[in-house]
Amino acid sequence: MRQNKNKKEPAAAPRDHWRSGNMLYPVPAVMVSCARPGERPNIITVAWAGTVCSSPAMVSISVRPERYSYDIIRETGEFVINLTTEQLAFATDFCGVRSGRDVDKFERLHLTPGPAVHVGAPIIEESPVNIECRVTQVLELGSHHMFVAEVLGVDVDSRYLDERGKLLLKDARLMVYSHGEYFGLGKNLGKFGYSVQKRR
Repeated sequence: MRQNKNKKEPAAAPRDHWRSGNMLYPVPAVMVSCARPGERPNIITVAWAGTVCSSPAMVSISVRPERYSYDIIRETGEFVINLTTEQLAFATDFCGVRSGRDVDKFERLHLTPGPAVHVGAPIIEESPVNIECRVTQVLELGSHHMFVAEVLGVDVDSRYLDERGKLLLKDARLMVYSHGEYFGLGKNLGKFGYSVQKRR
């Protein structure tokens, strides 16, 4: 197909230049559950969570030291990352703006604390995937301290498994956080490696 050499490309839009800041969006909005032995469990919403390593499986969460859950996680060395869904949007936001010092979040939000296999912190049974973690390192970085943790096990809601045991996570309608707002993931644009996959 011949290209029109006289056709002008649209001019690039001008760019605004801002000071340095955290603009890596979207990010997973996860609910992290934790508990001291003999005390009521708590939930904190964390937007700064991510994968650190695949072998061994490791993750990280970053928490402000003044948050109620910070001391619990620091003392116990354990927590559970609970993935969030569109149905859990209200609970996810609530757990990020209310303190466990003042309210029992499990009771207030009608969430179910379930037993974890490897840690003392409970899982949130309404979450499709629960990632049980043990802290291996705490990095005191500034406004937030990063808990680097080994993944000890993953609990999966069997409703999202097909007959072969494959996890159909897209059916859970997961949620993300982007620049102060929550969003569903939207439509599937392709699978990993599709750009180099041979067409039949």
